[in-house]
Amino acid sequence: MVYKSPFGGEIAIAVRHLLLPPEDPEAQARALRLRELGIEDKPVPEFDEFARELAQRTGGCYAGVNFFVDENRQYFAGLYSAASDTTVELESPLLEDPVPGRVMPRDFDIGFCPHVVRRRKALVLEDVRDYPRYAGNHVIDAIGIHSYLGAPLIDRTGMVLGTICVVDQDPQPWGHQGLETIKTMAAELVERIERSEHG
Repeated sequence: MVYKSPFGGEIAIAVRHLLLPPEDPEAQARALRLRELGIEDKPVPEFDEFARELAQRTGGCYAGVNFFVDENRQYFAGLYSAASDTTVELESPLLEDPVPGRVMPRDFDIGFCPHVVRRRKALVLEDVRDYPRYAGNHVIDAIGIHSYLGAPLIDRTGMVLGTICVVDQDPQPWGHQGLETIKTMAAELVERIERSEHG
């Protein structure tokens, strides 16, 4: 998406810099930590069920447990579609079909989870089109995503492993309740993951 400014070129340049994605200096260390935890790029039934619960509690049409498994990919080890009331088995990259798959590039203009990982805090977008930083994201047109709610998965070492997220094809008034719900569920999932590490 091209943002045109009526105020002249200097403002337009400033806007483009505002929209540039931040870098992720923890990418390699994160991939190593995920391997230590035994988290790989494969579906996990427990995470699928967690995604189902997340969608049902927040009212989103899709929900996921998303790990940044390497420097190039996001992988949804847990994924749920409310439309068919089923976990999603697709292995194709997200943008090949207008249906979420488990694999996504980790570019900041493809999905919103990379921003959550970099921010290290939850992100609430009740209508993504209202935010210039996110309004040009490819998933808006590719899958019709218009609202997003996500929270980071931060382990005891302080590493952001990935996110849990829920999206919808309509604007949603997530509000404070939605924010607290997803933050609480993120903390619960991290606790489960760490228990399995020591189990």
